[in-house]
Amino acid sequence: MLQYILLQAETVTETTLQTVENVIPHEEKMNILSLLFSPGTIWITIPLLISIGVIVYIFVERYLTLKKASKHDVNFMNNIRDFMHNDRLDSALTLCKNTNSPLARMIEKGISRLGKPLHDISETINNVGQLEVARLEKGINIVATLSSIAPMLGFFGTVTGMIVAFNDMAHSGNNLEIADLASGIYTALITTASGLLVGIVGYLCYNILVSKVSEVVVLLEAKATEFMDLLHEPVK
Repeated sequence: MLQYILLQAETVTETTLQTVENVIPHEEKMNILSLLFSPGTIWITIPLLISIGVIVYIFVERYLTLKKASKHDVNFMNNIRDFMHNDRLDSALTLCKNTNSPLARMIEKGISRLGKPLHDISETINNVGQLEVARLEKGINIVATLSSIAPMLGFFGTVTGMIVAFNDMAHSGNNLEIADLASGIYTALITTASGLLVGIVGYLCYNILVSKVSEVVVLLEAKATEFMDLLHEPVK
């Protein structure tokens, strides 16, 4: 008798579970890509994709340029010192012209001004240094601009998406379904997440580039000072 009751209870349980599975639909996994390229968000997604592409391109190009400019050749200044002490200014100028670096262009301009007051030489070197730094900073302001605009663009997409969602809710009457409202809301919020992601990446790239520029500026200032000290050294 007990076995019969247990068997009936097990049968009822299995039947109940099957009924629940048939009533409750399986939860679909959220596809981020489909949300990003849905008709409601694609007009935000495309500018954000362009922005992240521009940011990555400028970052890679500037980072490689700054890395090359920050390399310090110890023999360069030693050779310049030897040439100047031996009164071989032509050799020093040739070395500067054959060396493709901001430092070499600064020293070349300083050597070409020898014979003028030291103050004029120092001003000339500083002016060349400022021009070189301006060239190194080319494009970095674009990274800063895009990293600032991207989150605002994402928020704008979210606001417009929420307006559309609540407008649909207002005109749906009694036919409103929570699933439809929720779908509209997280579709709108995906633009905020995308904008913030682009902004974070852009901000990190910008700060890395700024730190590399500062590294080059310190190097140029140190070598400019070393060159001016070289002019005060007695000729052996």
